[in-house]
Amino acid sequence: MHRVTSRLAACAAFLLLAEVGLASDLDKEKRWAEQVVDALLDGEAIELDDGRHPFLAIETESAEPSTRAAVIMHGTGVHPNWPTVVLPLRVGLAEAGWHTLSIQMPVLANEAEHAAYATIYDWVPGRIDAAVGHLRQAGFETVVLVAHSQGSTMAVYYLAGEHAPVEGLVAVGMSGGIPGGPMDTLAQLPGVGLPVLDLYGSEDLPEVLASAAQRARQGGLTGAAYSQVVVGGADHFFDGEEAELLDTVRQWLQDSY
Repeated sequence: MHRVTSRLAACAAFLLLAEVGLASDLDKEKRWAEQVVDALLDGEAIELDDGRHPFLAIETESAEPSTRAAVIMHGTGVHPNWPTVVLPLRVGLAEAGWHTLSIQMPVLANEAEHAAYATIYDWVPGRIDAAVGHLRQAGFETVVLVAHSQGSTMAVYYLAGEHAPVEGLVAVGMSGGIPGGPMDTLAQLPGVGLPVLDLYGSEDLPEVLASAAQRARQGGLTGAAYSQVVVGGADHFFDGEEAELLDTVRQWLQDSY
C-alpha cells in the first residue's frame, strides 16, 4: 500500500511539474521588462495581452507615414530589445519606412535545454495574434513577421497552423528545428503558404548550415515565393554585419511589398 501511495504521489508531482513547465517564465519576463524599459532609447514600451498574461512589446513608429508594419520576434530566452539582430532590425526597419512592433516571446529559465521550449509553444499563437491584432486595429494594411533564431521556429509553427492573416515572413538564422513536434520547422515549412525570406550567415550555427538545403527544398513547397540568402562572413548574430543584415531584409521587403 505504501509503495502504491508513493507511486501516486510521484505521479502527481510529475504532472504538477509538467503543468508548470507549460508556462512561460513570467518572473523572467518581468525582469527583462524592467531592464528593457529602463534602458529604452528608441521606441515606446507598451503592454499587450495574449489572453493569459500581459507581455512587453516595443513599438517604433516609421520615419514617414506608412501602412506597412513588421512584428519582430527574438530568439531563445531573450527580450524584444536584444542588441544583436533584434534591435538593429526594429530600429533600422522603422527608419526605412516600416512601423515595427517587437514582442516578448515565451521564455524559459536560463538553464533550460533548448528542446524544453517545445512545452511552451502553445503560448506562441496568443502572443503573435495580439501583436497582429494591435497593428490591424491601428490601420496597418501589410503586416509581416521578422524573426530570429528560435523566433523563426516559432513563426513557422504559428503560420503553419491557424493564425491571423499576415503577408510574409523574414526568418533570420532559422534551423531545421527538432523533428516530430511543434519545433519541427522542416515539416511545417510547406504549410506556411506565404512569401518567405530565409536569411542566414556563412558562419552560422551548425544546425542552421546543415539544414539549409532541406529548408530550400521544403520552402519550395509553400506555393509562394521563397528566397534563401546567405551573407558571407556573418555569424548567427550578424556581429559586425548589421548593415548587410538590414540592407538584405529591407531590399526583400521593398521588392515583395
